[in-house]
Amino acid sequence: MINLRPLRTFVVTAEMGGLGRACVRLNLSQPAASRQIHALESELGVVLFEHVGRGLRLTSQGEDLLQRSRQLLSDADLLAEHARALCGGQTGTLKVAATPQIIANLLAPFLRSHRRRHPGVDVQLIEGSASQQRTHLERREVHLAITPEGGGGLAYRLLSPVHVLAVLLKTHPLSRRHVIELEELSKYPLLLLHRGYGSRVWFDAACESLQIRPSVLMESTTAHTLTELAAVGHGIAVVPSTSTIRGLLRAVPIVHRGTSIGFWSAVCWNGRRVLPPFAESFVAELSAHAARAFPGRRYIKRAPPLPPPTDL
Repeated sequence: MINLRPLRTFVVTAEMGGLGRACVRLNLSQPAASRQIHALESELGVVLFEHVGRGLRLTSQGEDLLQRSRQLLSDADLLAEHARALCGGQTGTLKVAATPQIIANLLAPFLRSHRRRHPGVDVQLIEGSASQQRTHLERREVHLAITPEGGGGLAYRLLSPVHVLAVLLKTHPLSRRHVIELEELSKYPLLLLHRGYGSRVWFDAACESLQIRPSVLMESTTAHTLTELAAVGHGIAVVPSTSTIRGLLRAVPIVHRGTSIGFWSAVCWNGRRVLPPFAESFVAELSAHAARAFPGRRYIKRAPPLPPPTDL
């Protein structure tokens, strides 16, 4: 019978690209991790990794076994979760993935009251783009993700529409507009989030439909970096309405021929995964909180409404 512990060490080492980063994630020493991998290779009768410089690379046998190992670990986790759900447990670790803006402006205010109501639940937050969150869900590395991405077996509960905003100095000529047409905005130097973030995906799609190639001054993983640059007049930041806008800045919804550019935010989970009771409670309470206090509500009121999706 295969021991799951060395199997997990093998999978994490392959995903992290080396023992060092895998050991940090697994809280293992490198000698211990190396022994586990060697023991697994001996048990399976194959070589899983080969040394390339100071790093490790999967062998062809290792590549073939990686996906099967992920599935085996996922099935084991699913079995344990199902057992806990049958017991009706209200304690455990809940892993939630979200963008930096959602963590700062939606989850941070929500978590204080959640901790009071559920002291036995340890909520672990994983920061990343929408595309990274989808990967986490598919690999069952997190229970929940707050993301515009959906479909493909993901279950979800809608939270709120999110609009794409142009953030610029109040002295800028465009700041007086109620909304800004994409064609006009594209004439100015822009500050964008990296590809993979929901607002960037929708912004790029609108540009492509108009065959626009905007002038991009900078790309960043955080909206705060972009708005700080906009605050000193270094371009116009294009960020989601979940961002915090302060100081001398004004946020104006971007439209494409009068139609809002944006998406619906949702809390999503793997539809093939049985959520523990404390995760179901988290979804219900977060949905109620979002209905009252989803970030950027004042921008939502100024923009043309987004229709609820028939499917994410």
